[in-house]
Amino acid sequence: QVQLVESGGGLVQAGGSLRLSCVASGTIISFNFMGWYRQAPGKERVLVATMTRGHNYLDSVKGRFTISMDSAKNMMYLQMNSLKPEDTGVYYCNAEVVEPGWRTREYWGQGTQVTVSS
Repeated sequence: QVQLVESGGGLVQAGGSLRLSCVASGTIISFNFMGWYRQAPGKERVLVATMTRGHNYLDSVKGRFTISMDSAKNMMYLQMNSLKPEDTGVYYCNAEVVEPGWRTREYWGQGTQVTVSS
């Protein structure tokens, strides 16, 4: 069983920065996919950033957000700069993990709230 735990959310003024972290624990052979999703109030969850097959970002965050990973620590980060009120939402870490026996399974973190005030 693998667990993903996010941290780093909070309340910040527009123009500010936050760094989200996601740590994966458990028996992991490798990751097929890792990314960050955001769910704004009353809206569907959307993919914000992924580093599978290159770095890809939601258009609205390009140039402001940076996804990175420390493979040795099984940690993924999302550096968020120049935050805007529309970046507000719950941010989720998502991963497709290759487990022993070469079984693949998708996991979600519990989410971390990011609130950007105007």
